[in-house]
Amino acid sequence: MSTNTTHRETETERAETEQEHHCPECGGNLETNESQAETVCADCGLVVDEGGIDRGPEWRAFDAGEKDEKSRVGAPTTKMMHDDGLSTNIGWQNKDAYGNQLSASQREKMQRLRTWNERFRTRDHKERNLKQALGEIDRMASALGLPENVRETASVIYRQALDKDLLPGRSIEGIATASLHAAARMGNVPRSLDEMSAVSRVDQATFKRAYRYIVRELKLEVQPADPLEYLPRFASDLDLDDETERRARELLETAKRQNVHSGKSPVGLAAAAIYAAGVLTNNALTQSEVSEVTDMSEVTIRNRYQELLQAAESGPTPSAA
Repeated sequence: MSTNTTHRETETERAETEQEHHCPECGGNLETNESQAETVCADCGLVVDEGGIDRGPEWRAFDAGEKDEKSRVGAPTTKMMHDDGLSTNIGWQNKDAYGNQLSASQREKMQRLRTWNERFRTRDHKERNLKQALGEIDRMASALGLPENVRETASVIYRQALDKDLLPGRSIEGIATASLHAAARMGNVPRSLDEMSAVSRVDQATFKRAYRYIVRELKLEVQPADPLEYLPRFASDLDLDDETERRARELLETAKRQNVHSGKSPVGLAAAAIYAAGVLTNNALTQSEVSEVTDMSEVTIRNRYQELLQAAESGPTPSAA
């Protein structure tokens, strides 16, 4: 290539670069407005480019300390993992970055790395205990359809029980089930004892003892379950219409004003309210259908059903009015 050709190409590139930094209309200097994601001419105000990508962080900091505190890399920490999610996981797939299968020697090497990685992640019996318990909490929460905030709270409760040495003499599964039950109650998404027992690896008696124990020792502020908290889930499972669900809610609110709910199972009251609302709105609901979804006996539904109707007929108490 000749020297003249190289010189012409250099001049062309320089001209293109200057054109990129000057307004195509008036030749003025261009400025970038990061807040508006626009490139505008400083002289005539022409918007040359808009919709630019802001590659900075989504947070703001006003001093160096706040910037260091907010700056982060990697996934956020979580109490749902025994190491707070700070360790490295080696995937189980024996494939490289391009999706190709690893050779036999490479597979053996990766298996040895996985083994040593697991050993380093759980350095003592306390971490092994925590890893097993948090795995149980995640498994049961998934089976019960509980949200992530409840799982996080259950993990914190179990960690508190472990730190206060409440585990000796009790099963890991029992304390894990009790922690999840308490977290669900505290998160206003309670599950019945039968539902918890169905997904737990311990019997209901063991789980109930563990629950009373951690609530007492950790001084957890667990309010009595409200029948209204069970209503939306049961109504969704039974595919109720809005009118029936609203009538069931009114029956429960009237019963609460008259203290009919005192000393009675909140799940039984929710089930009875749904059946009673179905009768009042001519919805073809049977006691067996409600019993199957709510896991309450038909006898309990009939007894609570009569009490709810009597409370509705008598109306609100004078004090409530």
